[in-house]
Formats: sequence, structure tokens, C-alpha cells
Amino acid sequence: MAHFGEPLFEGTIMETTCRHVAIIMDGNGRWAKKQNQLRTFGHLSGSENVRNIALAANKLNIKVLTLYAFSTENWKRPMEEVEYLMKLPEVFFNRFIDELMREGIKIMAIGDLSRFPSNTQRVLLNAIEKTKNNKGLILNFAMNYGGRDEIVKAVIRIKEDLDSGKLIEINEQNFENYLMTAELPPVDLMIRTSGEHRISNFLLWQLAYAELVFTDVSWPDFSEADLIEAIRTYQHRNRRFGGL
Repeated sequence: MAHFGEPLFEGTIMETTCRHVAIIMDGNGRWAKKQNQLRTFGHLSGSENVRNIALAANKLNIKVLTLYAFSTENWKRPMEEVEYLMKLPEVFFNRFIDELMREGIKIMAIGDLSRFPSNTQRVLLNAIEKTKNNKGLILNFAMNYGGRDEIVKAVIRIKEDLDSGKLIEINEQNFENYLMTAELPPVDLMIRTSGEHRISNFLLWQLAYAELVFTDVSWPDFSEADLIEAIRTYQHRNRRFGGL
């Protein structure tokens, strides 16, 4: 296992080309079941691991870490579980916001927060406001987020700007300006934990040329060493972007 301050590969330094890592944090419930615990215990453990991986990513000089925290499809889960998930942001930030501030981590969120309970919205917006001037890792939570929903919302805004004359033509470059990630660098690496091999409506546009890494490790057990191993895998790949 590589330790912070040591190169990932002998004779090299950490490459800066892996600027944006996105993670589908899967497996909390199944992990809890293996521990003979309730699914809520898995979600709590998973939220605690967000802190660990965010600190690790910050030390590795990753610029953005986007975490799929709650999808537009997650509303289909049992109401008791959804209600518990709505409480986790307050638990998380009450415990870790001071540490995140000390480390210079900046909180962002993408998705439609308006459907969340007012207290959940307040906690998230307060964390965003408190950390807005930080210069370290951008810890970006995808909350009530869906890739298809994001694209539809972008198309609606584009139509409005076309109709008003604010936008003259549509191309790939200006389309990206209407996405929720417009201010962020492209996703270089997407990791999904817990053995599933699909992207589940996550960052559909942004993952077009990202490298994908799937691991059997459940999210609560996903460690600094697992993150480094995923980055090693990324660094060994030849990203041709359609060329030779």
C-alpha cells in the first residue's frame, strides 16, 4: 500500500491528469446485512466513509470528488429508509464540517434539492456557504440527481435561451455550459463499489470518455488503498479519446 507523500509508482509522482473522480457509493445495505445489522447502519457507516475518502482524495491532490449520494430513483425505497437518508447530511456535517474546513475542502451539490425536507436543504446550503472560499478538494454531492433529468433540464434552459435570442446555436461546448457540472473539469475516473457493473443514470454526459473501474468492495469498506489502486488502474490505461 502506498502512503501519502510516497509516489504511486516508483520513480514517479502523482499525476495531475486524474483531476475529477466520481464514485457510485454502492453496497451499504448489503454490507450491513452481512454484519447482521439494519440497512440504516450501513448507510451511517457509508456516510462516515465519505469523510475518509474525501480526506484521502484531498491529500492525493484530486481536484473534484463527485459522490452519488441520492439518486432521483432512490425515492422508490421504503419511506423509513428515505427518511433516515434525509437525516444523514445533518449527522455528517455536524461531525465533520470543522475538519473539512481545516483541510480546505469545498462542498458543492448537484441535483434538485427542492424536494428535500427544509432542514436537509438548510444543512447542505449552510455547508456550501461555509466552505465556499476553500481552495482544496471540491467535495461534490449528487443529491436527488439523475443524469437523464439533468439533460432534460439543460434542454429546457437551452430552448428558453434560443427563443430569447441569448443563444444562437447549439454545440457540444455550449451544451456543457447548461449542465450542473458546468464549472467542474471533465470526469476522468468513475468508480463503482460493491460489484455492480452499470452507471445507473449517473453523469451520463460527463462519463462519455471517463475510465470506469468496478470493485467488489462495498462502500463502507472502500479504503484509501482501494482509491489508490483505482487510480493506479486509471494511470495504466491509454486514453485515446477516439484517436489512435
